[in-house]
Amino acid sequence: MKDSVNKLEKLIVELCPNGVQWVVLKSLGRRNSGTNITAARMKELHQDGAPIRIFAGGSTVADVPFDVIPGNDVIKDPSIIVKSRGYIGFEYYEKPFSHKNEFWSYTIQDKNINQKFIYYYLLTQINKFQKRARAVSVKIPQLSVADTDDFKIPIPPLPIQQEIVKILDTFTELEAELEAELEARKKQYEYYRDELLTFGENVEWKTIGEVATNLDSKRKPVTKGNREEGEYPYYGASGIVDYVSDYIFDGDYLLVSEDGANLLARVTPIAFSASGKIWVNNHAHVLEFKTYTEKKFIEYYLNMIDLSRFISTAAQPKLTQDNLNKIPIPIPPLTEQERIVAILDKFDALVNDISVGLPAELNARRKQYEYYRDKLLTFKLMEKEYAKQ
Repeated sequence: MKDSVNKLEKLIVELCPNGVQWVVLKSLGRRNSGTNITAARMKELHQDGAPIRIFAGGSTVADVPFDVIPGNDVIKDPSIIVKSRGYIGFEYYEKPFSHKNEFWSYTIQDKNINQKFIYYYLLTQINKFQKRARAVSVKIPQLSVADTDDFKIPIPPLPIQQEIVKILDTFTELEAELEAELEARKKQYEYYRDELLTFGENVEWKTIGEVATNLDSKRKPVTKGNREEGEYPYYGASGIVDYVSDYIFDGDYLLVSEDGANLLARVTPIAFSASGKIWVNNHAHVLEFKTYTEKKFIEYYLNMIDLSRFISTAAQPKLTQDNLNKIPIPIPPLTEQERIVAILDKFDALVNDISVGLPAELNARRKQYEYYRDKLLTFKLMEKEYAKQ
């Protein structure tokens, strides 16, 4: 990587020592309008492996057959998609595609322009675009066509563009490899977790109420406006939501979500460890155990099993203290619990801990990529700007 960066620096000195020209994005090619398909229709028409990808809000996509979208709405050339509503972002796509007509895309047609170079540059400016979109509406951020059409892009000589793309593509590929490995490890972890925590009748069973001490009565909710900023974690239903100046617990606890959609969706763990001096509001149950092993064993078990029969949904999903206490838990011998926890702790650190393992490596790689991307795509403006199209 260092050799590539050195090569790039030499090219800049050689080819554009006095800065680069800047042009507006709309001058570089064609802007595509997309299609008027609805989100419901996208879902209805989706077929895995179909040749046309349709992009919608956030990460929503659908793959559909060629004859579903009018021919004029299909973009067959590699292009840059502008995600202009809600989630603001850019995506580079090389296969045939379309997008909902609240988005637009650019197909660069100038032979002296590397289209991926433009895409990478736009990514360095994402904060500016997000700020513009929020200025229109905080509730649903929205970009206008003019925001991107008239946005100025630095255009160094083509060899410099190509070298920058080569460097950033390498980072992107390395990141994709790490993401794929992390996903494979997560599946492996879930397999072993399910195997290790599946028990029959040959093990003793107790309820949460029998094995844990419930400390819910000591919880204190504090509205955001009344919290004093500080160093102590303030926990809610899904983890840390703030840091405050005081604490009400000091020890090693298992917190369990009391309410919220995540109790059913299970996007994030509903049971999570919390240690040291902490504050907990009334959206998370507080459980205390005699040993680390017992606490972690039950944490892993609660995050694996289906708890829907213990959750009430009258207003919003809620796991009451009474229902929490009724949840049956297998209690194998302590030595067996220790063995299981030791195995799962290693897997958990590998796939979930942002300070070690694959998440830490992936995070470091992303920071390195962003550092080089921003550094490589910072250019001096040429005194006489040629493009005022």
